[in-house]
Amino acid sequence: MSLYQQAFIVNKDVIKIKNKRNTLQKKIILDTIRNFDSHPTVEDISAKVKTTYPTISKNTVYRNLRQLADNGEIRKLSLPGEQERYDNFTCNHYHFKCKSCDRILDIVIDCLEDVNKTAEQKYGFKVYEHELVFRGICTPCEESPQIEN
Repeated sequence: MSLYQQAFIVNKDVIKIKNKRNTLQKKIILDTIRNFDSHPTVEDISAKVKTTYPTISKNTVYRNLRQLADNGEIRKLSLPGEQERYDNFTCNHYHFKCKSCDRILDIVIDCLEDVNKTAEQKYGFKVYEHELVFRGICTPCEESPQIEN
């Protein structure tokens, strides 16, 4: 193997390691997400991080969120017509979107694996996962006298 080929392999491995490394910024961002009791947007996360670490840029937050999601440490939540949000609860679960207060809540019930098989059989796709969002009025909004249903 030539010296060039050896250098290429070493550099390729360094790049892989670089993307998986645990930097202080990544830890700060992950800790911030874990302290939210909701599904924060990039703006929410960036604003919260900047209260303690004002030198961390929004680009750093974006890059680290992408890496954390790619590594499975958090989940990216994409709802139609909504900003992307992030979820530190990584097991399979569904979501509920309140039409009154716009909160997004976790719904932990058995996932409907038959839905994947039905879609595969009907359309010939290979389905690996699906997302389901319930929409309605959450309990606090339902119980609030100011909200019309």
